Amino acid sequence: MFLGQYQHSLDDKGRLTIPAAFRASLAEGAFISQGYDRNLMVMTTAYFQQVYAGVNAMSVTDATARLLRRMIFSTAYQVEVDKAGRVLVPQNLREFLGMDGEAMVVGQGEYFEVWTPGEWQRQTKSMQDVDTDPQRFQALNLGV
Repeated sequence: MFLGQYQHSLDDKGRLTIPAAFRASLAEGAFISQGYDRNLMVMTTAYFQQVYAGVNAMSVTDATARLLRRMIFSTAYQVEVDKAGRVLVPQNLREFLGMDGEAMVVGQGEYFEVWTPGEWQRQTKSMQDVDTDPQRFQALNLGV
C-alpha cells in the first residue's frame, strides 16, 4: 500500500528516487504513465494489469474509450527500481510535467503519483478547501 507524501530529487539522468517505504512493493517491477491530472502514475505490475484489462474491456468504437486507451498506453513504460532505489522517468513524461529537479511522490493506496512541487502545492490547496469539500465529497459513498 502506498501512503504519505515525500519530496525527492530527480538526477541529471532523469532518475527519481523512490521512497524507501515504497520500494518493496515495486520489487516485481512497475509501470509509469501519464496521470489523469498534471501528474504521473506509478503502478505495480499487478495493478497495471488490472488497469490494462479494464481499458481493454472498453469498446474501441467509443471515442472516449479510445482517447483513454491512447493516453494510458502511449505513455506507459515498464520500469525497474535500481540498486540505489531509483526509477528512470522517460523524457516525454518529464517534459509533460515540466519536471527539472524536485518531485513530490504521493501515495494513493494501490499506486502512487509524481507531481512537481508547484502542482502538488496547488492540489493540496484544493484538497484543503474546507468550505467546498463537504459538498464536493457528499455524493461519494465511502461505505462507512
